[in-house]
Amino acid sequence: MIKLALLSYWHVHAKDYAREADAHPDTEIVAIWDEIPERGRKEAEARNVPFYENLDELLASPDIDGVIIVTPTNRHREVMIAAANAGKHIFTEKVIAPTLHEVNDILQAVEKNGVKLTVSLPRLNDGYTLAIQDVLKAGKLGDLIHVRTRLSHDGALAGWLPEHFFNKEQCGGGALIDLGCHPMYLARLFLGLPESVTATYGYISGKEVEDNAVAVLQYGNGAVAVVEAGFMNPRSPFTIEINGTKGTLVYGAPNPDRIYLETVEQVGNEWEELPLLENREPAFSQWVGHIQNGTTADENIQLAVDLTRLMEASNLAAARKCAVKLNELAE
Repeated sequence: MIKLALLSYWHVHAKDYAREADAHPDTEIVAIWDEIPERGRKEAEARNVPFYENLDELLASPDIDGVIIVTPTNRHREVMIAAANAGKHIFTEKVIAPTLHEVNDILQAVEKNGVKLTVSLPRLNDGYTLAIQDVLKAGKLGDLIHVRTRLSHDGALAGWLPEHFFNKEQCGGGALIDLGCHPMYLARLFLGLPESVTATYGYISGKEVEDNAVAVLQYGNGAVAVVEAGFMNPRSPFTIEINGTKGTLVYGAPNPDRIYLETVEQVGNEWEELPLLENREPAFSQWVGHIQNGTTADENIQLAVDLTRLMEASNLAAARKCAVKLNELAE
């Protein structure tokens, strides 16, 4: 049995990861720490497990094999390095950290101590993503020239998103670095890393972080990817659109959970509807497998590192109101 500690209930997905740990036959949550002691103590009492006010004390316990890190984003570097140095395997909510420099510090500690790291990038494992990748690998769209990915909800409009999700210091940003992570890593998956990024942020609700955001990824061959995210939409379906020199693929609209393909040979006919593939095992289960088998989450980690590159570049581009090249970022 792999014994885990849950570090913080700050993130809205903390309880989801706790449920995953409960449901997995090979994992058990045996301890809790939280930067807000009252919150963590309440969760620990409900689970009948020890609560640690001191993180170092928890990490020193030989009875804990790994940690689920769901702290404020600005504490990821501090907490992950401490966990790695204590020999604890790490499962974490995206992003790994707000800046590439912080991510590299974390990865150095992970590699030095031989612990297993996996980042929650759930849409990489969904059947529609796997089916779309098969279409792209088969070359059905030709050379890709444009990708558009969009994900938004009404968290700021309807008031259900926790207030600390609008705290710029804790989060490192707003709609883009939170919800926009998903369309961003999918755009990166489909089209690769761009040369530069531009971004425009909107502040409709008056919060200190953006609640309406667009980032444009610009590639050396002229291709572009448009990544959109927001907290102000009563209804805005998750959408993927990919255009190439030989065709177009659309997911999420006009009907959810459908992939539609139109190629040069099909123009003028009805769109071809493609089946979704089975979901791959979730990131949490993959992490458990890496611990058990001594393997590493190479693709997951690389995409997570690139996600931080793109988020840091987007934040800089929005602040500077100009394009930011990825090679400008501090390593």
